[in-house]
Amino acid sequence: MRRFLLTAALLFTAPAIANDFEESPEVAAIFAKADISGTFVLYDATTERLTGFAAERARTRIIPASTFKIANSLIGLSSGAVANVDEVLPYGGQPQPFKAWEQDMGLREAIRASSVPIYQELARRIGLQRMQEGIRTLAYGNQEIGTRVDDFWLVGPLKISAVEQAQWLARLARSELPFPSEAQRQVREIVRLESGQGWTLYGKTGWNNSDQPNIGWWVGWVEQGEHLYTFALNIDMPAPATDLPRRLTVGKASLRTLGLLDGSAQAEERTR
Repeated sequence: MRRFLLTAALLFTAPAIANDFEESPEVAAIFAKADISGTFVLYDATTERLTGFAAERARTRIIPASTFKIANSLIGLSSGAVANVDEVLPYGGQPQPFKAWEQDMGLREAIRASSVPIYQELARRIGLQRMQEGIRTLAYGNQEIGTRVDDFWLVGPLKISAVEQAQWLARLARSELPFPSEAQRQVREIVRLESGQGWTLYGKTGWNNSDQPNIGWWVGWVEQGEHLYTFALNIDMPAPATDLPRRLTVGKASLRTLGLLDGSAQAEERTR
């Protein structure tokens, strides 16, 4: 009986621990050339293979910052807190760090501008209980949101690893999350970034300025033919003014060295 229970337990937990991480010398060289500390993980959704750089850091949970806007959008749409991605939400009328945030807008525009006040309004509409239920349903990171519904993804306690980001995004990209398929479709639509010959890129950046040094995120996925690859990058940003663009340059270089994003592209980059 004990052996049976042990076997059952191992089978039950297998999806969380079965993915070996293959270190890529080519991706490591990109980080070394950029003289930047961080991690990059690429998840092949078909083979469940993880490839990238800095496996230990890739499994370390940190504050998700604006990458949580993907999950926030999904929970908002699924809970009925917002009818669709074009329903206009108020920003509150207060001065903001960026002029682009000082306007009412829907989620389609807000995720492009990475508007914190709009997504804080969405979180308040969702409410603490529904937000907690949604995050548990997603099995998102440590699933901890504390008692404040409008900043837990900016200052904690919510944390998630790069590996976890990549794996849950694979389920969103395939519409396999236990949420309405239409909500998942709308979220995929608003995080579409660019396309090239035979591929389409989706993603969202994040800027965690609660930790020192600041940490930059870029997460998303690439559809290339019949194949799906999800990815997550986070890097230290001791000088945010110059380091913020490096999330995309290092991330795209890593994708390219692993055989993705070949060919010309039509781009619409979102950078906060």
